[in-house]
Amino acid sequence: MNHLIPEYLNYWFEVGIWKFIRIFWYFVLFEFTRYIIIDYIVYGIFYLNRKKRQDRWDLAKQKFRLENPLVSIIIPGKNEGKHLYKLTKSLSEQTYTNFELIIVDDGSDDDTPIIGENLKKHGLIDLFLRNDQRGGKASAANFALQFCKGKYIVHLDADCSFDRDAIENVVIPFYIDENIGAVGGNVKVRNYKSSLCAKLQAIEYLKTVSVGRIVTSYLGIYKIISGAFGAFRSDVISSIGGWDIGPGLDGDITVKIRKSGYRVYFEPTAVCLTNAPEKFKVLTKQRLRWDKSIIRFRVRKHKDVYFPNANFKWSTFFSLAENVFYNVILDVLWWIYIIDICINYSGSLQFVIPMNITLYFVMSYVQMCSIYMFSERREEEKYLWKYVAFMTFYTGMYLRIVRTIAYYKEFFFKRSFEDPWNPYKSSRLAKEHGL
Repeated sequence: MNHLIPEYLNYWFEVGIWKFIRIFWYFVLFEFTRYIIIDYIVYGIFYLNRKKRQDRWDLAKQKFRLENPLVSIIIPGKNEGKHLYKLTKSLSEQTYTNFELIIVDDGSDDDTPIIGENLKKHGLIDLFLRNDQRGGKASAANFALQFCKGKYIVHLDADCSFDRDAIENVVIPFYIDENIGAVGGNVKVRNYKSSLCAKLQAIEYLKTVSVGRIVTSYLGIYKIISGAFGAFRSDVISSIGGWDIGPGLDGDITVKIRKSGYRVYFEPTAVCLTNAPEKFKVLTKQRLRWDKSIIRFRVRKHKDVYFPNANFKWSTFFSLAENVFYNVILDVLWWIYIIDICINYSGSLQFVIPMNITLYFVMSYVQMCSIYMFSERREEEKYLWKYVAFMTFYTGMYLRIVRTIAYYKEFFFKRSFEDPWNPYKSSRLAKEHGL
């Protein structure tokens, strides 16, 4: 029978479990424990509590419908004119209609001003605002806040589309718990068939957003309200002074809300579809920007959450600590692990490398099983299953390398302040004020 088993698997049967754990300690201690054991335990509890959760949801929905609050939807951005008609059409089909729609043009040099004014003229939006000089996305969002009349603010990206009940579902959780200050929507990739790059991001989003945030929200350590689709209590947004200069402004405002004593909540039924980068060159630039923000905000700007003070909360501490541990500290440990293997087991690499690939390959499909259980688009997402095998290299190598470069640049050189995503003047002032 042994001759039917690949040689590298026979090797591990022969050396025994303890040597296996010694060599693959990183996978066993961190990857398997966090993304399989903990996730499946939470999934099980989440599933068992579905009746109780549904009863709370139905009661909250009833309260929401009775109050029928005005919701202010704001869409800040630059050169987004080509997306605006599709966006307004998507929003016009929503099951909830008591909202005002405000578009802010942040110094565009395309046809956005013409398109925006035309949408306003034909009654497809309520207000079109324009910054003649680009101030950055935070500046545009804060500009819109001055004109918002709604009890809740929903922040959207212009290139998104939404399920018909998305706006309703992202606001209902505020009626489940009055201490919820912000609710994150469930962002999925729309253009997943366009390229391998987009397909891998679609799988990544399903793991880290659709399912990953169910877990962190349930544990009370949910850490980022996506800028593509998030809802906020207007009084809470006002009390914290709106958005600070990004990149990473969505994660930053989430921390500010947590530090103010409010809960943040993820709602998986509020589904938003967005376009992901279709080329790895574009994706790399995006991820360098996102990963730098972890150092800038989680490590530097909001370092006070790690120390006892008058406003200290364990949930906020664990939320940021988990994020920093699994992204920054484990990134460093992964390189230490690679060095450990190369030095101590260089003669066994022909067995170690294929086994490592096998472990991550199997784990990726086990994670996809959990995604399948929670997905409302099971038939559509079956298409992605055959690409899961590539995730071993996508998350295990490509994203790790990009992440390491970003951390190095930001930790030692504060390169996020030089990112063209924001105007130089805004970034310079942000740097001066420690933002």
